[in-house]
Amino acid sequence: MLSSFEKLGQYILLMRKVFTRPQKWRVFFNQLIKEINKLGVDSISIVIIISLFIGAVIVIQIALNISNPLLPRYTVGFTSREIILLEFSSTIMCLILTGKVGSNISSEIGTMRVTEQIDALEIMGVNSANYLVLPKTIGLMVFVPVLVVLSMFFGILGGFAVCFITHAVTIVDFEYGLQSFFKEFYIWYAIMKTIFFAFLIASISAYYGYYAKGGSLDVGKASTNAVVITSILILISDLVITDLMMG
Repeated sequence: MLSSFEKLGQYILLMRKVFTRPQKWRVFFNQLIKEINKLGVDSISIVIIISLFIGAVIVIQIALNISNPLLPRYTVGFTSREIILLEFSSTIMCLILTGKVGSNISSEIGTMRVTEQIDALEIMGVNSANYLVLPKTIGLMVFVPVLVVLSMFFGILGGFAVCFITHAVTIVDFEYGLQSFFKEFYIWYAIMKTIFFAFLIASISAYYGYYAKGGSLDVGKASTNAVVITSILILISDLVITDLMMG
């Protein structure tokens, strides 16, 4: 318990150092563009592939399990849309990105720590936390909503593909279900939720990397801990945010 409070205090102090005014705005914006490209743009392919196949699987599973003649066939499209918009493209996709992006951030900063590159920055008078962590955090928070919208689009596209190939449900029924009882707020809810998740992914991964000690094995351990803790906090946050925004 004491160790947890100590880590929480360290995290808060690190965030105070991170969210300060950059010493050179030009350097900050250059770093920001690099981080958006490295953490966000490079994740587009995996988001598209996962969304296509999971969207297809969701439609197949629902079509197989909703075989009650009392339920209209457009229920497949309606239910698939709700699952993709409310949970898969926001929460599940962020959990997947935690493994890819979070481990990348933690191992990169952790390697800089154990090879004393961060100490060198501090000696030169650079706020290392602000220089290293802020561009990653802002970059991820800016680009994750783009990945979420892409995930929604390709998840539904995967559903259309299954309807076209397998005829599990007609495309007309599936399209009608997608349009039925649609609430625009659900998209904004998913985007707002993922911005907070992006902050958790970047900041917690950076924290574990920044305070890594030892050698390469310790960097690997820090990266693993970052992914596990971030995943747990995303799930807890998802429950709390859903209760506050949808209750």
